[in-house]
Amino acid sequence: MKINFLFFYLFLFSVSFTYAQYKDYPQDFLDKEFHKNRREQLRAKMPKNSVAVFFANAIRNRSNDVEYNYHQDPNFYYLTGYMEPHALLLVFKEDQTVNNQVFNEVLFVQEKNEYVEMWYGKRIGIKGAQDDLGFRVAFNGSEFSSFELDFKKMDHILFNQFKNDVRDTESNVDLFDLIKTFKEKVSYDFSDIKNLKDDKLYNETKERLDISSLSSFMASLREIKTEEELILLKKAIDISAIGQIEIMKAIYPEMSETEVQGVHEFVYKKYGAEYEGYPSIVGAGGNGCILHYIENNKVEVGDWKLVLMDLGAEYHGYTADVTRTIPANGKFSKEQKIIYDLVYKAQEAGIEKTKIGNSFSAPDSATRKVINKGLADLGIIKSEKSVHLYYPHESSHHIGLDVHDVSNYGKLKENMVITVEPGIYIPEGSNCDEKWWGIAVRIEDDILVTKNGPVNLSGRAPRTSDDIEKTMKLPSILSDFNLPELD
Repeated sequence: MKINFLFFYLFLFSVSFTYAQYKDYPQDFLDKEFHKNRREQLRAKMPKNSVAVFFANAIRNRSNDVEYNYHQDPNFYYLTGYMEPHALLLVFKEDQTVNNQVFNEVLFVQEKNEYVEMWYGKRIGIKGAQDDLGFRVAFNGSEFSSFELDFKKMDHILFNQFKNDVRDTESNVDLFDLIKTFKEKVSYDFSDIKNLKDDKLYNETKERLDISSLSSFMASLREIKTEEELILLKKAIDISAIGQIEIMKAIYPEMSETEVQGVHEFVYKKYGAEYEGYPSIVGAGGNGCILHYIENNKVEVGDWKLVLMDLGAEYHGYTADVTRTIPANGKFSKEQKIIYDLVYKAQEAGIEKTKIGNSFSAPDSATRKVINKGLADLGIIKSEKSVHLYYPHESSHHIGLDVHDVSNYGKLKENMVITVEPGIYIPEGSNCDEKWWGIAVRIEDDILVTKNGPVNLSGRAPRTSDDIEKTMKLPSILSDFNLPELD
């Protein structure tokens, strides 16, 4: 029997709402009061006589009739808790009256369908949107076309610019049709705005159909984590740190990059993480110099090679981002240890700058200063002011519902969570002594900004070169896990 795994995973999420009272399913999802509060916080930022419009994420095709596992748009989930596709949310600044109903928000959802649900899992429908998600007013998506709200009376229609990744399916109430109907209702195709010759009309249209403000509003909300969010984020980070510990104990030079990835991701599933937060990066030797290396197909990580492991579990939507670099044989060489300890020193300097009131760039500046001086002292670069590509990326980004979470990148504030991840990458053939060639080190931790200074949420995973070597001497439960040879 052919099973569409996209909808199987949708089922897993939908039952968490529909059957949340049953002990068989996770009980620690964000509750409807969280999402309602987030909508209220957004409403407070919106201008008068405005509506904010959000669409669910598109379903994306993997191959033929197989789709990628569905992942909800983070903003949509943040404001609703709804995990199904083909949906639309309207949040109004003021109360609206339509057909004698007074409301300031409305959710359009997938319609219940007994036959479809038999194949692909439960849909929560209108009743679930009301009872489980807390929306007083909800409709089926098919009702949006006849929804009598006059968008022309709104002074500001806030939405994000559309991407060209939405397919038109056989259904007449899919995301494609919801977007098409919305464009018709606002009487405007935003792509035509550049063709307006009247400057006054252009400016008025741009102000009314606002595709810039909503991103800023959502970033200002999501960049500061609530207590409820921190519980889930900390769990994702803790799971990821345990994954790092287990591979430190289990790795050996003949292990493949794919096996290393598999150990991490097994730990994620063991602790209840639904997904990886991003494609796992496991780079052995020179592969560690490829910043976003995701092939992970080297058949042996190799003796006396460093293995750079940048992975993160996603738990109930919240994503960790933790990187450790370890020697495959359990012992850093002299040169590896020198570079590793330099990166560690830089990271310590960056973490120390992760404090309330500092600029978002302060940790990066601190790490870069240490690394540049260290590379100059080692003769890898000529001076601290030399331009080089041995540290080609910035040290920090926010994490949350996205691994590179949204932010307005102002000053650091309490309950922000950012990464501090300096690195040094010296590819083969670099313009330095060849004893450094092939060394790639990145150390990444997830840092909570607090009134009492930075807190390393991923510090459970060993960070110093000495602690890593000690951990790698510990026995692993995977050491006796042997499979028969394949023919």
